[in-house]
Amino acid sequence: MSVKPAASSSIKTVNPATNKIEKQFDVMSDQQIEQILATADAAFQQWKKTPFAGRAKLLHKVAAILRDRQDELGKLCTIEMGKLHAEGVGEVRLCADIFDYYADHGERFLADKPLETGIGSAFLSYDPIGVLLSVQPWNFPFYQITRSAAPNIMAGNTMVLKHASNVPQCAAIMERIFIDAGAPAGVYTNLFVPGAKVSQLIGDKRIKGVSLTGSEAAGSSFAAEAGKHVKKSTLELGGSDAFVVLADADLDLAVKTAALGRLWNAGQVCVSPKRIIVLEDVAEAFIAKARAIYENIRIGDPLDPSTQLAPLSSEKAAEEIVQQVATAVKDGATLVYGGHRVDRPGAYMEPTILTNIKPGTAAYAEEIFGPVLCIYAVKDEAQAIALANDSIFGLGGTVFGADTAKAVAVARQIDTGMVYINHTTGIAPELPFGGTKNSGYGREQSPAGIHEFVNEKLIRITTPDAPY
Repeated sequence: MSVKPAASSSIKTVNPATNKIEKQFDVMSDQQIEQILATADAAFQQWKKTPFAGRAKLLHKVAAILRDRQDELGKLCTIEMGKLHAEGVGEVRLCADIFDYYADHGERFLADKPLETGIGSAFLSYDPIGVLLSVQPWNFPFYQITRSAAPNIMAGNTMVLKHASNVPQCAAIMERIFIDAGAPAGVYTNLFVPGAKVSQLIGDKRIKGVSLTGSEAAGSSFAAEAGKHVKKSTLELGGSDAFVVLADADLDLAVKTAALGRLWNAGQVCVSPKRIIVLEDVAEAFIAKARAIYENIRIGDPLDPSTQLAPLSSEKAAEEIVQQVATAVKDGATLVYGGHRVDRPGAYMEPTILTNIKPGTAAYAEEIFGPVLCIYAVKDEAQAIALANDSIFGLGGTVFGADTAKAVAVARQIDTGMVYINHTTGIAPELPFGGTKNSGYGREQSPAGIHEFVNEKLIRITTPDAPY
């Protein structure tokens, strides 16, 4: 596909560290989209017949290319959406691990499953369903693609990707990596289309399942459209993760884990520790320690290894987060530190600490997708659990404490898809990722991730005279 620096193009790379346009791409025509869908559908008819060993070979090759090009690809993440170069490289390595994971284990995960029955025998077989549409966001340009593509392509489906419009180079290069790895035409294809085209794509009869990672509003619209056409969907939406600090926790370690964890990817992580919940008798000390960390954070060029806080993904994102903080303060919250733009070119914002956030205010209810640490003080453990659950979101969360059994007991009472003990919510190929409530439904990664878009088909072996 051609790449032109056309002023009329709406799909472009704007480097958030400089606010300069790096590259622009043409939006695809209806004819190009039709060709891509037709090719993907035709590819599925053959790919579903490809033995697992052949699918695994492709995924292993994709993983090898990712590792070989990790520095280049990590830098591309930095240029397109601003993340620290080390974070970008780490993301690419994780993607390689995920591709290898499904290549190594996919056949076993999809092996026939015998069922106990009193008469005859029965088993479940797992069949791919067809072309999948994956709609992904910008905050992890390669990882978001990978956790959708790796299991589903291993399962025998084919995939078309509509990536976020501000990371087009990452989108294009991932398709090239599949081609270089030997993928047949149509197994994995990138679409350069605006968001307005998504409804049309979902309605296309060749699309058999749809997956989205994005905002709550986008997820609601996406799921409604999928439901209208009776198509399976999975959603991974926003989060407002609680980080509960128990009475026996190592306070210094808890502060460091929460404060620095909040700055991961400049705070633009759905499972970032957004609501820190501490007991009243240590709240003052916790806040002081967190402030001391933020006062010494190095803000700068995300390609500089010494930089600790990168820019936000865009000027629009930076302006929105600063406004959210200003609104919180207007609504009675205390601004302990930060809250403003950094005086330099680019979409930079200071690391920020808010306290005394009141129920019923915007800051209490909404997700703040930036480097803003919100600290809440509670009287006891019961109040901490109640506050953790007082959210429309339920993606990840953390419980921090010395007594692991006690921490697990608290984690069981938190209504969310994932809870980590003594660690911010993390990512690993073998661990399921997904949420509940307004954070969406469905799971990615782990054995669960490969079962989302397959037909669990019952095959029953019996005789005509059997009662059932």
